[in-house]
Amino acid sequence: MSGKVRDMTSGSPSKLIILFAFPLMLGNIFQQFYTMVDTMVVGRIVGVQALAALGAVEWIMWLVLGVSQGMTQGFSILIAQYYGAKNWDGLRKAVAHSCILTAVLAVLVFLFSQAGAYGLLVFLKTPEDIIGMSLTYLRIVFLGIPGIAAYHMFSSALRAMGNSRSPLIAMVSAAVMNVVLDIVFVAGFSWGVTGAAAATAIAQTFSAYYCFMALRKIDVLQLKKEDFARTKGLFGKLAALGVPVVFQNVIIGVGGLVVQYVVNGYGFLFVAGFTATNKLYGVLEMAAISYGYAIVTYVGQNYGANNLIRIKKGVKASGGIAFLTSAVISAVMILGGKRILSLFVSGSPEQTELVLGIAYKYLFIMACFLWILYFLYVYRSALQGLGNTLIPMLSGIAEFVMRIGAALLLPLVIGEDGIFYAEIAAWTGAAVLLSASYYYIIRRMR
Repeated sequence: MSGKVRDMTSGSPSKLIILFAFPLMLGNIFQQFYTMVDTMVVGRIVGVQALAALGAVEWIMWLVLGVSQGMTQGFSILIAQYYGAKNWDGLRKAVAHSCILTAVLAVLVFLFSQAGAYGLLVFLKTPEDIIGMSLTYLRIVFLGIPGIAAYHMFSSALRAMGNSRSPLIAMVSAAVMNVVLDIVFVAGFSWGVTGAAAATAIAQTFSAYYCFMALRKIDVLQLKKEDFARTKGLFGKLAALGVPVVFQNVIIGVGGLVVQYVVNGYGFLFVAGFTATNKLYGVLEMAAISYGYAIVTYVGQNYGANNLIRIKKGVKASGGIAFLTSAVISAVMILGGKRILSLFVSGSPEQTELVLGIAYKYLFIMACFLWILYFLYVYRSALQGLGNTLIPMLSGIAEFVMRIGAALLLPLVIGEDGIFYAEIAAWTGAAVLLSASYYYIIRRMR
């Protein structure tokens, strides 16, 4: 376990961003690995209906868990800026107050999510033959909300101070734990989706504990009782950074629910195919997420150090790195995607062929336009590092409008295949707004 941090205000921008992002990328690989294992174990051992049940809750989970993720990501902006400015007193107070807000938020999210889970599944017209399994999975995963919120808080603080190694170790450990528990609970005890949900909740809680212990090892972050005493304006400052990111995530999540509503209307086999590809969505964007965290930390620290030239160089380098990465991932998915998707599906030959056909068509379309998603992450993260969470929030609205518009209108024009372009439309709308806004703000900052 390491308490090491990294100063990103000096040295090669490309090297710093890659070195910072690489451990996060490995962590995301393991995170996606155990998410995929959930799907593989459930899909192949329990069956296609269980696979569809997991898919029917994807966007609901994204919406609920994205609240704590978004809020703590906002908090990390101020933490990175204080670290870059070497303001240790402000750093400790920012972390302490962030923990308080995260705890309050976790309780509220837990209560609302448990109360609204069934109603939301009914509202989305979840097919009757899978709604019971979907509800069971949600109830159990939501029991782990306090642990998930704690993980988001502690890992965000570590990344803000340049420590991407500890979140990596936490994620790898959680992935191994989740895989083992999946096999024991689902394959061994025959607990079905209940076992898969329990494995996920337990693993996430462990990762939170690991990151907490890593934070305690950082010398400049030895929190004292007075750091938790209310500091005038600090809660408001943190909320001003966190709430727009939460709103952005919520808006994106609601748009995703509309897509899920449309998909549910095509029956559980279509839901299963859509789910199989969505399980690879995380693989497609895992490098983009890692670069995003690296860019937020890099830009935040250099903004705190008042170094505009380094910010511009770093963002430009990140764009090139992101484009090359997206091209490699797209090629892998186009060439080998169908074979990978077959790992998630079992059933009669007719069912399997139909589900795989739906899944690969969706995957192929996303792979062709993946570079747009990667540029979206570069510019959104750069703006957040500058302390601007308003425009990223507006980009969430742009995603919402484009995603819903495509999901509702394109199927009327080109049939059910139109739903596959909803994500592409959302990426494009957000990327245009974010890139234009970044260059405008940078010119103004001169």
